Amino acid sequence: MRLAELVATSRDVAATPARLEKVARLASALAAAAPEERPVATAWLSGDLPQGRIGVGWASAGAALKAAPPPPPEPSLTVGEVDLAFSAIAAGRGAERTRAFGDLLARATADERDFLVRLALGELRQGALEGVLADAVARAAGLPPADVRRAVMLAGALSPVAAAVLAEGAAGLDRFRLRVGDPIQPMLAQPAADLGEALGASGEAALEWKLDGARVQVHKDGDAVKVYSRTLRDVTAAVPEVAAIARAATARTLVLDGEAIALRPDGSPEPFQVTMQRFGRKRDVDRLAAELPLTAFFFDVLHADGEDLLDRTNRQRWETLARLLPAAHLVPRLVTADRAVAERFFEEALRRGHEGVVAKALDAPYEAGRRGAAWLKVKKAQTLDLVVLAAEWGSGRRRGFLSNLWLGARDPEAGGFAMLGKTFKGMTDEMLRWQTEKLQALATRVDGHVVHVRPELVVEVAFDGIQASPSYPAGLALRFARVKRYREDKRSEDADTIATVRAAFSKQRTG
Repeated sequence: MRLAELVATSRDVAATPARLEKVARLASALAAAAPEERPVATAWLSGDLPQGRIGVGWASAGAALKAAPPPPPEPSLTVGEVDLAFSAIAAGRGAERTRAFGDLLARATADERDFLVRLALGELRQGALEGVLADAVARAAGLPPADVRRAVMLAGALSPVAAAVLAEGAAGLDRFRLRVGDPIQPMLAQPAADLGEALGASGEAALEWKLDGARVQVHKDGDAVKVYSRTLRDVTAAVPEVAAIARAATARTLVLDGEAIALRPDGSPEPFQVTMQRFGRKRDVDRLAAELPLTAFFFDVLHADGEDLLDRTNRQRWETLARLLPAAHLVPRLVTADRAVAERFFEEALRRGHEGVVAKALDAPYEAGRRGAAWLKVKKAQTLDLVVLAAEWGSGRRRGFLSNLWLGARDPEAGGFAMLGKTFKGMTDEMLRWQTEKLQALATRVDGHVVHVRPELVVEVAFDGIQASPSYPAGLALRFARVKRYREDKRSEDADTIATVRAAFSKQRTG
């Protein structure tokens, strides 16, 4: 397949706001690709490189573009050639990478150059996020979208599923099963305005404390235990206490979902950032574990003793979990349809220092991603997980720091992110230092005092309300937004959507 065909697809997808049209155009392109090209095409059309970050930044891309000769009038590059070139660039160093990237751009047309630069920089925003692309894969393969989405959950990524089902159809789905030791995508909760909305969605529900910890998925096979983070990164070596809990369970094979959290002597939680100090550490783990021990609380079981439980109801999975683990390692839980009883449970969670509660439908299976009303999170303060799109250099006491953040909600329909406003509130001096270093590493371009960045950093923002605003394309802005914390455990794909913000605005206006 010619690179130009994917470039044209990317352009068409970016130009249409209609989800069904995006799906149709993407499906056509994937069906036209050769079997060996489909994993690469799938990754590119979702804005990703199979090689990951290849070491091409804004400065080196600009230098390569400046040195490139006039673009050829006709396209010649193939998908396979470009994929090999990206691998060679990733393997290079410094100036060698810039030269290799320049050699690739020299063979590309003007439209192809724009595509390749934005793809290399992580700036290819065309509205083909994973959910849209998964539906396109399903359409191209002639399969139900729900079956493909389930396979993606089990595989932990879309590309291998696309390669299998586009080559083999329904038979390709059979290889994607829950395998103990291999992480799957986690099920997520979406925000609810209050307990009334949460209980109204499902009637009787299981309420669980929403802990301010780090999500963990634990796999046990005999004495072998692996612990994965929310982003499916293996963190086993950093959290030996969590592995020990699973190792002590009676089941021989086990997959658990829960939270790891650092607690103070009185049982109240340490701040999220303190808990996260334990993750990613490779040295002095034993010393840090003694100084800052973690406790794990589990709320779901996905597999036990050779039996997959994903399709069991929440009530059935909890009954199994309660048989397998001691109560000390179960998240506090209450099943009720009574608003007053639920409010007391909610207030107790807040009194103990936790964020709020999650209301879970008792008859729901386990599915990756946000799934309507199956899991709804209720917090005291309204919060959203947003993505930092840019930051402005501060003045006065904040001179020398990137301070005023541009905040965006994910927009799966139009592609990219919808800006909802700016904030410089809620930041500690330590946070200012950290975000200045981090955002400079993510910078894509500078416009005066504004540093634009790759949309990768997720920040939890508290706010007092949502208002109509002609200043932003989405027509909405947050009132009195303030930074609560950074969520390094989340990817930009996990950020809240503009649809969630619009629903909250509508509810705010009606009562």
